[in-house]
Amino acid sequence: MCERSACSRQDAKQKRPMVLPAAPVLYLVTDSSGLDEETFLAKIEGALRGGVNLVQLREKERPIREVLALAAKVHRLTLSHGVPLLIDDRLDLALAVGAEGVHLGQTDLPVATARRLLGPTYIIGATAKTVEQALEAKRQGADYLGVGAIFPTATKVVTRPTSVAALTAICAAADLPCFAIGGLTSGNLDVLRGSGIAGICMVSHLMQAPDPCAEASALLLKLRALL
Repeated sequence: MCERSACSRQDAKQKRPMVLPAAPVLYLVTDSSGLDEETFLAKIEGALRGGVNLVQLREKERPIREVLALAAKVHRLTLSHGVPLLIDDRLDLALAVGAEGVHLGQTDLPVATARRLLGPTYIIGATAKTVEQALEAKRQGADYLGVGAIFPTATKVVTRPTSVAALTAICAAADLPCFAIGGLTSGNLDVLRGSGIAGICMVSHLMQAPDPCAEASALLLKLRALL
């Protein structure tokens, strides 16, 4: 069912009350391309009702003040569902809106620096495409790894392919929750069976779905069977 009980909003000045969800993780990475704000927020709300349990706001092409205002609105939605919100790249934005953490790519702020600035209670994710990158991210204090792109992706983010074999090796070596990302749909998840992932990251497949609530619910069922 596309329902989730609400939780009370937490004061942004307090220590982050939320932790990384346990597997299976259905992780929504936002993309507002082609969507007005009302539709964009409605897509996120629907996905949350369908079972998404981790959200990353990724808006690389908007002016910083627009992203700040949008992040505050998205955070109100995620808080109402008890779901952590992470901000892509921008530690300053995460702090400004009281988000629960950040996701950092290989060319972003080092994980160790983010951990020193944020402390132990924030969630910090890192992108890893090799075992070496995964182990370094873990050493620096990452809580989870995003690994991909498993398949070609329609998003504007520049990616390079990551094989399922590489994903499996990263999961085995890092001993951190690993989330596969890149071109994943309800029809191609079986390739991830046995890889050791804790969940999947979805962008276009949920953001462009006519009914994100129903799609998220179906994905979560498949993910539970897969893991």
